[in-house]
Amino acid sequence: GTPTTTKRMADVTTALAPTLTAADRCDRCGAQAYVLARLTSGGELMFCAHHGREHLPKLGPLATEIQDETNRLHGTPASAGVHER
Repeated sequence: GTPTTTKRMADVTTALAPTLTAADRCDRCGAQAYVLARLTSGGELMFCAHHGREHLPKLGPLATEIQDETNRLHGTPASAGVHER
C-alpha cells in the first residue's frame, strides 16, 4: 500500500510514494519510523506506529502535515509467504 498524507491546511488526504525508510527512526524510542509530523515551526518529528498513535493527537494542532505509513505494517512481504513441505 501507499502511505497517506494529511495536509491540515486543506484537510486533504492523498496517496504518495513511501518516504520513510528503515533508516528513519522514532524520536521517542529509536524503532523504525512510520509516522512523520511536519510542524508549523518548521521542524519534523518521526514516530514508530506505537508512539505515533500515542503522540499525534496532541501534535495535530502543531502540525502542518502528518504522513502516516503504518499501513505498510499490515502487508506481507513476498519473501514471507507460506512454504509447503
